[in-house]
Amino acid sequence: MSIHCYEWPAKPWSRSSLSHVSIHHLSLTKKQTKTNTNTISMAALISPLKPYQFIRRSSFPKSPATKMSLHTSSAITVRKLPVLLFDIMDTIVRDPFYHDIPAFFGMSMKELLDCKHPTAWIEFEKGLIDEAELARIFFKDGRHFDLEGLKRCIYQGYSYIEGVEELLSTLKNNGYEMHAFTNYPIWYRMIEDKLKLSSYLSWTFCSCIMGKRKPDPQFYSEVLQHLDTEPQNCVFIDDRMKNIEAAKEAGIIGIQFKNADSLQRDLSLLGITFQNSSKTTQEHGI
Repeated sequence: MSIHCYEWPAKPWSRSSLSHVSIHHLSLTKKQTKTNTNTISMAALISPLKPYQFIRRSSFPKSPATKMSLHTSSAITVRKLPVLLFDIMDTIVRDPFYHDIPAFFGMSMKELLDCKHPTAWIEFEKGLIDEAELARIFFKDGRHFDLEGLKRCIYQGYSYIEGVEELLSTLKNNGYEMHAFTNYPIWYRMIEDKLKLSSYLSWTFCSCIMGKRKPDPQFYSEVLQHLDTEPQNCVFIDDRMKNIEAAKEAGIIGIQFKNADSLQRDLSLLGITFQNSSKTTQEHGI
């Protein structure tokens, strides 16, 4: 027997405490989804489960002789909800694409966009071409460039956005399940090599692995299928509103990233805890 207990200990709130956000109340039935929207100023949040609600999924043997109670030594998995899905570039990690890459080529961003292949990078992000092919077709005119030099330039440009690493560490210490949900090529391995993001989250949903990019609705569907949970049990954080809107269409809670402080406030409004485990240990004399 395997029992999976899902917990989202969301704290109660009043409407007044959410005066600066837009809450989308989600009501799901087997046949349909009804959404009532109360907009105040900022879109991107959908109300979570009721405070301290557990979701249990149980599989019991059919034979009465082999039935077991919840208090047996059977495998029990507790999953703390919500599951947190993070975009990476310009949400957790500074994206070198807009500043460092044009500088590497001695161009402005506009000049680079005008002369680069219109779909090469997208195909690279989806894993449809490798980096050798990217180098071959990157420019419309087929000009050659120093691929390894470009990779070094990009590598040097990776850094955590201010305050985000500390936030990830606190979320991990509080037991939240976190996954990358990002559009990025195989070079995500360079990010991992430099910043060690896997210390905090799993590189589960990368476009180069999944063969899809946000905001493709199928990408969101596959994420939910892989996680084996309801969409309202997930919170997705991204700096781009079009990706947030696609998440909301899938029933996923979405928060548009602005900075680490605002993200912590928005997550706190959903009942997500940021208790400092070391401080708690000291307060209880442990």
